[in-house]
Amino acid sequence: MPWESVLESYLEVIETLTDEIQNLEETIEERAGSLEETQLLMTIPGVSYYTALTIYAELGEIGRFDGDKEVVSYVGLNPVIRESGDSRIEGELSKRGSGRARWLLVQAAHTAVHTCNDEYLSRFYERLASRKNSQKAIVATARKMLVSMYHMLDRGEVYDPPGVSA
Repeated sequence: MPWESVLESYLEVIETLTDEIQNLEETIEERAGSLEETQLLMTIPGVSYYTALTIYAELGEIGRFDGDKEVVSYVGLNPVIRESGDSRIEGELSKRGSGRARWLLVQAAHTAVHTCNDEYLSRFYERLASRKNSQKAIVATARKMLVSMYHMLDRGEVYDPPGVSA
């Protein structure tokens, strides 16, 4: 049958690509493990080696930011504010920064809250989700996670949220 040889060649390609992907994942994991900054970020529940490396690469040298608000704005997790006279309206996210970093932070927040059950972030998320919708709550949780990342990298400290006993 001619289909058998085609199928066999496809399976060989899949096997080769699977091996290549595994080798790349091991390289990425080794790189993340060799950097002090990514090791710090990986102490946050929900942050894997890939997320830590990407966030670190997107932010670059942390000392170039004057504070956490600047980092939040850089990534695009800050609300657009429109002011006119006495009125002030906080709108949707500015989304000015890296879409990849925002997406990864939201995914990491989901993992921290729903899978790892991080006490600090879960309490924050649940409190907001009870007042707002769950999507706004998870984005706010991702923002809180980013602020924690900034302070961790700035101070060289591992993840140690306030009010949670280790």
